[in-house]
Amino acid sequence: MKFAVIQFPGSNCDQDLMAALRDVCQQDVQLISYQSTDLSAFAAVLLPGGFSYGDYLRGGAIARFAPIMGAVQQFAAGGGLVIGICNGFQILTEAGLLPGVLQRNQGADFICQSAALTVANAKTSFTSAYADQQSIQLPIAHGEGNYYCDDATLAQLKAEQRIVFTYQDNPNGSRANIAGITNQAGNVLGMMPHPERAVEALLGSEDGRGLFQSMIQTLTDKVVPV
Repeated sequence: MKFAVIQFPGSNCDQDLMAALRDVCQQDVQLISYQSTDLSAFAAVLLPGGFSYGDYLRGGAIARFAPIMGAVQQFAAGGGLVIGICNGFQILTEAGLLPGVLQRNQGADFICQSAALTVANAKTSFTSAYADQQSIQLPIAHGEGNYYCDDATLAQLKAEQRIVFTYQDNPNGSRANIAGITNQAGNVLGMMPHPERAVEALLGSEDGRGLFQSMIQTLTDKVVPV
């Protein structure tokens, strides 16, 4: 069971993800260049946080056209587990793999702090290790984390229980306190908080470990391509 962490020009949380999966979760994980075009050897794909291509246009807008994204879209269409964290979430929305957009934070300041979250749906491939409505603490570090979608999209997200994580005090102004959502099939997750930075007590919280444990359990329970 192999995990792929995609490295874009400007990624800065790729090594955090590698360490969380390799050293804490004891998984086989490989760093994959944005120039690659094949993800067929992997069971799950992770897009890390950072400032892909310097965010010179807007977060994720240029990375969406990187060669690897065709493979990410194909992987997701085939039912593979994909997660985008922070800048990775922005890339997934820009690529059309998730609805909505990420805007400048309310107040326009860069926010770097611990955030209190609620697990809004513990019945997904990414949250099964948590309890419904469980309160957790994860770090956030972003300037464009204000999630927005139109009324129809929000109604659909709610009806289909695709809102996975919500903020308890909404530090960035996201609509409906949204901190993380899935696609309609439930195999693609985008979230602004950083679970990879909260996998050991030494880091101040172990609450992020449940996300990776959920993914590992989901993959263990089904036949995984190798």
